[in-house]
Amino acid sequence: MSAADYIRILPELVLTVFGMAVMLIDPLLPEHNDRRSLGALAFVGSLLAIAATLFQSGYPGPAWFGMVQVDSFSIFFHLIVGFVASTVILASFEYLAVQRIRLGEYYGLILLGAVGMMLMSSAVELVLIFIALEISSISTYILAGFRRKAATSAESSLKYFLLGSFATAFFLYGVALMFGATGSTSVYPIAASLRSGAPALAYAGMALMFIGLGFKIACAPFHVWTPDVYEGAPAPVVALMSTAPKAAAFAVLLRVLFAAAAPGWFWIVWCSAVLSMTLGNIGALVQNNVKRMLAYSSIAHAGYLLCAFAAAREIGISAAIFYAAAYAVMNAGAFMVISHFASHNERYVTIDDYSGLGRRAPGLAAVLTVFMLSLIGIPITGGFFAKFYVFSAALQSDLVGLALIGVINSAIAAYYYLRVIVVMYMREPKDDTPMIPMPAALAVSLAAAALVTIYLGVLPGRVLNYALQSARDLVR
Repeated sequence: MSAADYIRILPELVLTVFGMAVMLIDPLLPEHNDRRSLGALAFVGSLLAIAATLFQSGYPGPAWFGMVQVDSFSIFFHLIVGFVASTVILASFEYLAVQRIRLGEYYGLILLGAVGMMLMSSAVELVLIFIALEISSISTYILAGFRRKAATSAESSLKYFLLGSFATAFFLYGVALMFGATGSTSVYPIAASLRSGAPALAYAGMALMFIGLGFKIACAPFHVWTPDVYEGAPAPVVALMSTAPKAAAFAVLLRVLFAAAAPGWFWIVWCSAVLSMTLGNIGALVQNNVKRMLAYSSIAHAGYLLCAFAAAREIGISAAIFYAAAYAVMNAGAFMVISHFASHNERYVTIDDYSGLGRRAPGLAAVLTVFMLSLIGIPITGGFFAKFYVFSAALQSDLVGLALIGVINSAIAAYYYLRVIVVMYMREPKDDTPMIPMPAALAVSLAAAALVTIYLGVLPGRVLNYALQSARDLVR
């Protein structure tokens, strides 16, 4: 193996080394140690992984016998995963202390899960994609149940594990059928084989792989696990699992649908997009629990993103890539605010609990407002341009009906996002809700997420151009 092969998996190697170091050091620390030192080590590892990704960008090309492909597409999603992992680690310092969780493997699992997420975005071999998917999934299954004394957390982990296992089986069966149809499990040989005609087996394989990946991105009708899992899992874990694994799964879906030239995908994606947007927004309208509301919201956003998939051309793929980045940042930021406000045992997670937050904690209310406005798609936020590019791509592909359904759903969604803002600024504070001072680590992570959200809304050109280049690399 050449040095370039190792450079092309350098971020994954860095995360693996630091994740193993956290696991090995944890048993050596005193039992009552708060494990923040392990968190600091994990944070350094995530930053070094981002640096390794930037260094890796100078070495594009295939590696490891053609199983891994480093290009602007994989670099983009590596950066998304690295950014989300680092901010979630920072936000977890205070959360673990408040919840009295002294388990250092929490940080190790985040790093090792990020290994799978990054590998998913660069793998071009379906069996390797499956392995990376499992590395990511197993870590998040465990993290979802980390509040061990809470029954809802155990329920969350169990539901996620059982349903995730079924979804993984569908994906793997789809890989087997695709191999039977084309004689290969590598993306580019599959594409070459399918150009001469797709047998019925290839259509079945594509459908089964979409079911497996549809579960991971929480699109309808494979979304039923999402509200219960998000409600029970620790809030910082939800910030991670609702963004980074979904971004990685979208990267895989882009490769499967477009780089592999999978057949028969259009109407599956179209129907899933409509169902996701509609069911997600209708479900969110009636929620009083903020975590469940954002869970249904994530289903709707998966639908918006699938609108760009349906557009199919380079502009649609680039819009999907940009949307994945914008959504990851703003949704992670919203859940980090929730993790701070929830207090011990996550007591304060209803919308009414946020009454008067604008007076009691103006800074916290301000950043949450930025994220909520971005999720709506208000100008000067990343969410605005994300939706604008997605619906523009749909219109340019003559998908007028799909774009119209998306715009109507966006208008519906504004109600439940604005409801949170109204409660924060136009209701009297509740006397029994304490306000914990914001620690420095959380302030840094929230500031970073808010600044990136605004940057994507004010100066999106550079990121969009990179997303367009990523789309060209994907379908070259």
